[in-house]
Amino acid sequence: MAPSPRHLLLVDDELHIGLLLRPHLEHHGYRVSLARTLADARRSLAGSGGPPDGLLLDLHLPDGSGLDLLRELRSAAGTRALPVMVLTAEGEERVLAEAERLGATLLTKPFSPTKLTARIAAMLGDAPPSEDDP
Repeated sequence: MAPSPRHLLLVDDELHIGLLLRPHLEHHGYRVSLARTLADARRSLAGSGGPPDGLLLDLHLPDGSGLDLLRELRSAAGTRALPVMVLTAEGEERVLAEAERLGATLLTKPFSPTKLTARIAAMLGDAPPSEDDP
């Protein structure tokens, strides 16, 4: 029996990012859920299926800062160790330093889907994708 795919929650208000990344990540064996607001992300995280295997988090969301969600995750026992990658165009050092202090991996926009997939594999401790994968 094959192991179930790793579940990623992508939290980004830019719909085109989710529509671009979801098929790419699914091609690489991940199951991807999308959330476009902090409220949607909180509902997904509180769902009956438990937390995802990893969270891809934008910092600028229409209903607040992804940094606030990251702080909440780190203060709760069930999500304290959840692997989080911050996907951001943010350039403010203090904000990026806070995300790193909270244990997030940083990836600045724009980025290639190939680089994202490699960074996710490293964050989750998975085998890296082969170089000939799309």
